[in-house]
Amino acid sequence: MTMTMDASDQQMGPVTSPRRRPRRRPKTSDIVLWTLVAILLILTLFPFYWSLRTALSSNRSLPTNSTSLLPGEFSIGGFERALGLASTEESLAAGGSGAEINFLQALMNSAIVATMVTVGQVLCCSMAAYAFARLRFPGRDKLFFVVLTSLMIPPIFTLLPNFIFVQQRGWLNTYHGIAAPTLLMTPFAIFFMRQFFLTIPHEIEEAASIDGAGRFRTFFRIVLPMSASSVTTLAVLTFITQWNDYLWPKLVGQDESVRVLTASLGNFRSQTPQGTPDWSGLMAATWVSIIPIIILLLLVGKRLVDSIQFSGIK
Repeated sequence: MTMTMDASDQQMGPVTSPRRRPRRRPKTSDIVLWTLVAILLILTLFPFYWSLRTALSSNRSLPTNSTSLLPGEFSIGGFERALGLASTEESLAAGGSGAEINFLQALMNSAIVATMVTVGQVLCCSMAAYAFARLRFPGRDKLFFVVLTSLMIPPIFTLLPNFIFVQQRGWLNTYHGIAAPTLLMTPFAIFFMRQFFLTIPHEIEEAASIDGAGRFRTFFRIVLPMSASSVTTLAVLTFITQWNDYLWPKLVGQDESVRVLTASLGNFRSQTPQGTPDWSGLMAATWVSIIPIIILLLLVGKRLVDSIQFSGIK
């Protein structure tokens, strides 16, 4: 038995440990590249950190600690003033401006307007994009060229005509007046959805047509569900754009009952009885206003990037 084991050991040969791959030393070009990426990342994130540092500081300490990277006299009073939890006397005593902002009302107004625009754009722009991608009618390509050309028109050029249109219909200080210019379509949304619809195989729609489905049924029951990722991406981009819009909502919705958050922050900045803006409260209100957008991007950020790459937007 011992001889048998020795023979088998000789046949198997010596046991060798697996070779370890030598660690590749980073190249000088890689080090330089990652260093540049780190510098750009720091430069991009530093303004966010500085605004948070200002929000967590007291107004009285800001002039004397203007170069410090840490909050001067750590305080959450800015968040209390932004949320309306501090009285005017407490705000003035803490170095605030004494200005008031109905933060919750402005937050609700922004959510209502952004949701209206998002739903309207996603529905109307998807149908228009499907028509440009699938239907054949005279002048289709020329009309689509006009839509793309409108991307080069600065929004400031259409500000006055849109304002006159809204004013003549008595839509000032209303939700639909604020949402009117972008409620139904934007050129980018049509172009974005058309790029995705072009990738859907014609055979799927032909099979639905053989089964007796019309254009509208095919679009809503087959094409639109297949485009869920692009629709979600368009909805997120539209919501963020409308959430951050300032000039048009400021011009049309001046009443507090419909004033959106960006316009309210502008008023909070300008109402300075002491002559000095309440920088701590303003930065705190800004941070509270961007928290919903940050959460939204964290939830759907990967899908958004993948869908943009898939649709050919580089």
